[in-house]
Amino acid sequence: MTDYRVRPVARVESPLTDRTTAPKQGDEGAPPARVVFSPEFAPAAADLRPGDRLVLLTWLHEADREVQAVHPRGDRDRPRTGVFSTRSPDRPNPIGLHTVTVTAAEGGTLTVTGLEAIDGTPVLDVKPVLGEVAER
Repeated sequence: MTDYRVRPVARVESPLTDRTTAPKQGDEGAPPARVVFSPEFAPAAADLRPGDRLVLLTWLHEADREVQAVHPRGDRDRPRTGVFSTRSPDRPNPIGLHTVTVTAAEGGTLTVTGLEAIDGTPVLDVKPVLGEVAER
């Protein structure tokens, strides 16, 4: 197999600093967070506005890349399940997928809701949530 190289376009600034106490998903109590773009990528974010719904792809930098099976949601009463059937952050390629809403956009920085990633998490890419076919 081939290795691929990616580089972060932004970093998360969040009051969440401990992955063990962070919400499992963004709609489970995640506080507002900021997505701070590297200056070289700020032009790529220039058209993002409050109200935009985005999908953030992140690199879950504290993940254990050797894990292949987990108890879903850390519940030991549930049977071990392969990570590709779960949203576990521990996985061979720890890519996070987060749907967020922009509440503010200023100078290469977005404030968003719905982001459970911890402080310092690298953002690999940002994509808009697609509307209905007629709106595209």
